Amino acid sequence: MDTALVARSEQIPASDHAPRSENSRAGRVIVVAALCLILAQAGLRWWVARNGYFYWDDLVVVSRAARFPLLSHDLLLYDHDGHFMPLAFVTAWMVTAAAPLVWAGPVVTMLVAQLAVALAVLRLLIVLVGRRWTILVPLIFFLFSPLTLPAFAWWAAALNALPLQFALAWVIGDAVLLVRTGRRRFALSGIVVTATALLFFEKSVLVPVVAFAVAALACYVDGAGDRRGVIGELGRCARSVWRRGAALWIGSLIALVCWFAVYLTVIDTSSVHYSGNEVRGLLPGATSFGMVPTLLGGPWTWERWIPSTPWADPPGWAVAAAWAGVLALLVWSLRARRRMGPVWLLAAGYVVLAQLPVALARTGPNTAGELMQSLRYFADVAVVLTAATALFLRARPRAGFTPPRGRTVLAVTALFMVSSLFTTVTFVRSWRVSPTETYLANVASALDDWDGVPLLEQEVPWNVLNPLAYPDNLAGRVLAPIAPPGLFAESTPRLRMITDGGDIVDAVVWWNRAIVPGPEPSCGYRLTGTEPIDIPLNGPMLEHEWTAQLNYLAERDGRITVALQTGTPVVAPVRRGLNTVFVRIVGSGSALRIGSATPGLGLCIGAGPVGVASYDF
Repeated sequence: MDTALVARSEQIPASDHAPRSENSRAGRVIVVAALCLILAQAGLRWWVARNGYFYWDDLVVVSRAARFPLLSHDLLLYDHDGHFMPLAFVTAWMVTAAAPLVWAGPVVTMLVAQLAVALAVLRLLIVLVGRRWTILVPLIFFLFSPLTLPAFAWWAAALNALPLQFALAWVIGDAVLLVRTGRRRFALSGIVVTATALLFFEKSVLVPVVAFAVAALACYVDGAGDRRGVIGELGRCARSVWRRGAALWIGSLIALVCWFAVYLTVIDTSSVHYSGNEVRGLLPGATSFGMVPTLLGGPWTWERWIPSTPWADPPGWAVAAAWAGVLALLVWSLRARRRMGPVWLLAAGYVVLAQLPVALARTGPNTAGELMQSLRYFADVAVVLTAATALFLRARPRAGFTPPRGRTVLAVTALFMVSSLFTTVTFVRSWRVSPTETYLANVASALDDWDGVPLLEQEVPWNVLNPLAYPDNLAGRVLAPIAPPGLFAESTPRLRMITDGGDIVDAVVWWNRAIVPGPEPSCGYRLTGTEPIDIPLNGPMLEHEWTAQLNYLAERDGRITVALQTGTPVVAPVRRGLNTVFVRIVGSGSALRIGSATPGLGLCIGAGPVGVASYDF
């Protein structure tokens, strides 16, 4: 990139027509160079993805995809921790149906979506700036900025973030082209993409708002005079964009109204409670320790406590340097180009706006500030900043402004690339540490030799899925994609458990409480009718999940019901003769309530433990 070429590319028209591009041959070379950069990003992101694995919400999403039909209310209209994302569940269902718990499936979906996003951003830059060498600078920022990295690496987050990024870039391009040409196909395209993005992520409600703002600012920075003042010029442009793009704005509004009608019936918003002080306490960390360093290729260092995700943790001097660098770039841009104030105000406003829903939804006494520094909620900010940079390239230079030398641009870009690649490597080193892959692989291997005797339900290890996710952290749900029919039951004649390492081993019941010896010496407690009887324990049990070891003598095969004094009865089969059955019960009380579900069944029940099942003995 030589100096003359950079200087020539700075001549941007001040009209609402298509920005001037290089000649056709140079334009093709620029597009080819951009596509090579996109392929380079795809290779880098493939390396990131292959070093990851299913994590947290991935297991929840895959579990539901395995347990429910594709066209079911339980799948498509599920309130997933406040998210309404039916098309994300459709994607997960198809991937799970094709290859259950095989990581290659999510990797393919993430890479395809990332390629689509990159191409949409390239289109956005060409629409706003033209086929000019300078578009490679904002393209490189978007492709390699660590700001989009955490949301890509986590599949469940990517199913939200990537469609939103695509919609922002695509609809901004459609809006500008619609205003420029008046062709209705851009309105139709923008409406369809917006509606589709809404079915992946509720934050897509911002897409038409941002598209309108960017289209209006494109008109504003093209303006030649200041007679109306900033407010007057912005008002004129807003009216023009509304009038010329009315089909897109009205169609998007209809889509939003229909979406809101469904969203408010599906999502429970009553559980959202927040404190102003807590919200204000979460915002600075995301900006200073997270987003600002990423603008220079940071945050360079990540911290992680398994099972959390990595969060940005740059040293204090690096944060200060990042702020200084960003402010210096801001001042330089305002001095270099006319009418850039409102553009950067839009970018800054979106940075704050992107944080507020997260802070409001996640605030609480147990919310750590590091949540906001994980950056996975803010990948869409990169698209808005890229659009703002494109508007900078589109704006008229100020009188006396000298474009930076080509060597300077190359040096700064190379420095950003090195910084971003270093941050990417440090992120992957932190992210790749996970026990989930080993756990699932060992369980799958153990199930190959399963003898058909069911296991009782249990929680998966806390570092695979935290108990905060209950009941989605139950093994029967997590392993649903690969579990054979009948693997988990409410009772079993042989007590076994899955270890934290994924092996299936014999287990015992702790004597937290015990069945008190019964009144009949040769029988214990005799069950003759269908009416349940209370069998006392040697102490009360708190509300929890317990395992009862019932040692019994049955006259014939049948079924019994078992429960604590407060809790739902569980039906367990019994076999003729002297046997033992282990029953998983949920509830509390000082006695077991046992009844016969088989008329005429005679049964004696002896002493035995009621407590926690464990393989560590």
